[in-house]
Amino acid sequence: MFEKNVKLVNDVFKEYYFKHFELIHVPTRTSEREFGYQKFNEGMTRHLSIKDDKELHLLLMTQVPSDVYCSNAYYSFPNLPMSEKDWKGADLIFDIDAKDLKLDCRTSHICCKCNSCQNIVKQGINCSVCGSTKLETISVTCKNCMSESKKEVVRLLEILTKDFGIQKEEIKVCFSGNEGFHVYVVNSDYQTLDSRERADLADYIMFNGIIPETLGMNKQNNSKSTLPDVNERGWRGRVAKEIFGSKSKRAKIVQEVISGGYSVFQAKLEDWRQEIGVKIDPKVTMDIHRIFRLEGSLNSKSGLSKILCKDLENFDPFSDACLLGDENVEIIANCPISFKLKNKKYGPYEKEKITVPKYAAVYMICKGFADIN
Repeated sequence: MFEKNVKLVNDVFKEYYFKHFELIHVPTRTSEREFGYQKFNEGMTRHLSIKDDKELHLLLMTQVPSDVYCSNAYYSFPNLPMSEKDWKGADLIFDIDAKDLKLDCRTSHICCKCNSCQNIVKQGINCSVCGSTKLETISVTCKNCMSESKKEVVRLLEILTKDFGIQKEEIKVCFSGNEGFHVYVVNSDYQTLDSRERADLADYIMFNGIIPETLGMNKQNNSKSTLPDVNERGWRGRVAKEIFGSKSKRAKIVQEVISGGYSVFQAKLEDWRQEIGVKIDPKVTMDIHRIFRLEGSLNSKSGLSKILCKDLENFDPFSDACLLGDENVEIIANCPISFKLKNKKYGPYEKEKITVPKYAAVYMICKGFADIN
């Protein structure tokens, strides 16, 4: 990021942290967690130990980080190198991101920025100005992206509560501050799972690795197949709903499925996985040493806040997480994509000098769509 942009965004971030300390708190078991932060145009600082809110707020005001992180893991010695920390357990965390949902709307709000000459093009594999192939994908999210991401969260919550017996009180949903949601499971019996066990859990949630036999399909003798019923629990019941729709259609469709044979049924499993498997990032779930963006902090990719979703259905990230000031700022915008913040539409702009509220200016600068005039 250009220095003139860093100065503005730094000042805006510092103002946010000064005005919104009430949103930013250390998590439970603070003394056992590792903290870290990053500043604009600088590397990561981690393996920090923070004892309380006062110490955290002091760090925010003195360092003015672009991003603040905290481990999901608990350690005996969180401030020591990783090999000496003495891992004790970790909260389960799931990442649902709109970019992983393969939505049709994404093509309308994705573009590329040339890392060589900074030119922005709507699509392509080469820069139209310098010909470079070093293009960085930039995306914004729309209402549909967030709506579909919320549906994935709801499906995840159903599995966590019904299949794994996790209490709703042990689950927390946060908007990530950019393009999705983080789902936390805290104070549960799953905290001591190792990386491999968490990978298996992620596979279950994504509906990966299931075989026809699990759903009652007999490879040697199709006639002996016993397909699941819609009232069954877990994936058998979900697959039954996907296949049959309702009990009244079951008998007829069972015969059609069985007559199709084992290999046809096996091929259909992949289609069903795409339809009913929850689209989480498995690498996030299985990482027992990752540090995650701290709730209440700003996301340097957007200038939006990572914020708790108390009412997921009615949560609007473009308003509820847009907490920066609305003073006017003059920028030069090169933004081929339109977006909405606080119910107001911005863009598209083509190398235009414009005056916009501070929150919109920071959003475009963080995305790489604008520079300070």
